[in-house]
Amino acid sequence: MKNITIAIDGFSSTGKSTLAKELAKHLGYIYVDTGAMYRAVTLFSMQNGFISKDSLDKDSLINSLSNIKIYFQFNSELGFAEMYLNSENVEKEIRTIEVSSFVSKIAEISEVRSKLVEQQQEMGKNKAIVMDGRDIGTVVFPDAELKIFMTASPETRAQRRFDELQAKGDDVSYQEVLANVQERDYIDTHRVDSPLVMAEDAIEIDNSYLTREEQFEVVLELANEIINI
Repeated sequence: MKNITIAIDGFSSTGKSTLAKELAKHLGYIYVDTGAMYRAVTLFSMQNGFISKDSLDKDSLINSLSNIKIYFQFNSELGFAEMYLNSENVEKEIRTIEVSSFVSKIAEISEVRSKLVEQQQEMGKNKAIVMDGRDIGTVVFPDAELKIFMTASPETRAQRRFDELQAKGDDVSYQEVLANVQERDYIDTHRVDSPLVMAEDAIEIDNSYLTREEQFEVVLELANEIINI
């Protein structure tokens, strides 16, 4: 068997991270959640007053990029790696609706993308990696052996995200979550630098009506076909 790079791209709240974690665990691969990296930079921006509902101080953020240290640390009890920002575990903080409302705007900034893409490429230089995000198959690993593009209707994705936030005790409405999903879709697909598009050689999976198990089996079969060639 050979080691390959698996790139999973797609819209927000399509379950990319869940699929990627399961796939990496099954194959014994490294998993990298690039969305968490952008969320960590977004949290840093919020903490330092660089972004709010009414403003974005792009220059101050760019000038502070050297002060942002982000990395993953494996949590054996949870079975996956958690995100750390400047030595602080921020795994819970980066998953809030507030961070979600700003992350696509932070991800638009070319200097931020350049910094994180460089780190992501370094993480995957030895292959045997599953990475999910928005531009993994088009920018980070254009030569990935397996590229998956995940999609589902905005309403389906909003309901999933709403249920997840409710389970965590967050006080949000479905309409608020749906509006956030739709806004992120627009920003992600219309940004100038590395917009969300499906790579020409990617396999599209609409999981609107697929269970988590069904989706996993489909992608695992695709991966095994390539690994075992």
